[in-house]
Amino acid sequence: MVPPNEGESLTLLVRAAQGGDRGAFGRLYQRHRRVVNAVLLGLVEPDEVPDLLHDVFLIALRELAQLREPEAFPGWLRMIARNEAKMHLRTRRPVELLSETVAADVEPVDARLEAQRVMTCIQSLPDRLREPLLLRLVQGLSGEEIAEQLELTHGTVRVYLHEGMTLLRVRLGEKEHRDER
Repeated sequence: MVPPNEGESLTLLVRAAQGGDRGAFGRLYQRHRRVVNAVLLGLVEPDEVPDLLHDVFLIALRELAQLREPEAFPGWLRMIARNEAKMHLRTRRPVELLSETVAADVEPVDARLEAQRVMTCIQSLPDRLREPLLLRLVQGLSGEEIAEQLELTHGTVRVYLHEGMTLLRVRLGEKEHRDER
């Protein structure tokens, strides 16, 4: 899926949004929401992502006037996402209510536990490996799209994806081995 007006310059969009153009900010949202979603998914539970995604873009809208370098917008936005996720993790309730846990248990237990195990391993990866991996596995982006979104070269993305998958396989294997004991 190609974001609308993809040819628009990032600098022009950011400057327009800083000037109060809500349409320009909407186009920035369309271009960058998948990356922010992947950043958040790498740090918090999947059901917490939509609210945090909303919060990240509200903060970005509120603080956009302070961004001096429009070209820094993608990295600045990822930093906001990481900070919001970390703050959320510090302030969330440590124990769920039993009724919430039972109500949320609509998937088979084994599949849910396996998905949770994989996500825990993904979340333990370094940012540089986790973010491209989530963009590939969860968002379905191509290497070129990931490179554009993360402002990396395609070669760097390929290396990070390879390293991320290798490390993920190792960690999943280690965890499986420990669980068998």
